Amino acid sequence: MDLDEIADRLYSLPLAEFIAAREAEARAAKQAGRPDLARQVAALRKPTAAAWAVNQLSREHPAELAELLELGEELRAAWAAQDADALGELTGRRSKLSQRLMRLASSAGTEVEQTLDAATVDAGAAEEVRRGRLAKPLSYSGFAPAPIPASRPARKPSEEDRRAAEERKARELAEATAAHEEWRATLAQAVKDRDERAAKVADLERKLAKARRKLAEADQRAEVARREEAHARARLDR
Repeated sequence: MDLDEIADRLYSLPLAEFIAAREAEARAAKQAGRPDLARQVAALRKPTAAAWAVNQLSREHPAELAELLELGEELRAAWAAQDADALGELTGRRSKLSQRLMRLASSAGTEVEQTLDAATVDAGAAEEVRRGRLAKPLSYSGFAPAPIPASRPARKPSEEDRRAAEERKARELAEATAAHEEWRATLAQAVKDRDERAAKVADLERKLAKARRKLAEADQRAEVARREEAHARARLDR
């Protein structure tokens, strides 16, 4: 049993089962005498909904995801060569593949789309997506492979572009709000569990203190009885 094996199991589970399964795996590692592994398992982060959706793509639709990641390699090579024709063709294919994968993921969330885009632009992001253990969505802030003719003036955003940007921001806000609510609920449950366990420990400590007092009293009575029995036996011998 190693961390990679455990992580693969955890990140393949339904999202709602992650925390309980992680705690069970950490306990099992600790009971097996592997405290370092237990700490590593306990540190694994529960994925956000968007990250979980991408993780499932790597397991349930590996061929389609591999096609997108291979296209990303071609896209980066075309960008390095500044091959405008290839970039135009590959960018179109990337858009179609990303949309297909988003449908397979049963999620049209902006963060899923951003993660898939990052995987085609950045080789490191591609490897993270391929492994299927994302805890949070990915994004890419560098230069995206796309031909940029120097002579073409920058296009002013249209009304449609502005509306799309507003919708994207609204989706991002909704997703961020949902993630916050999920983690807030998780925190509340964790605090509740901690308080309940602390109360049980305090109760057990009180019971233990009481039991120790009774043991001390029993020891004292036994010592008195031992002395008296020795004294009576001595009188009998005389």
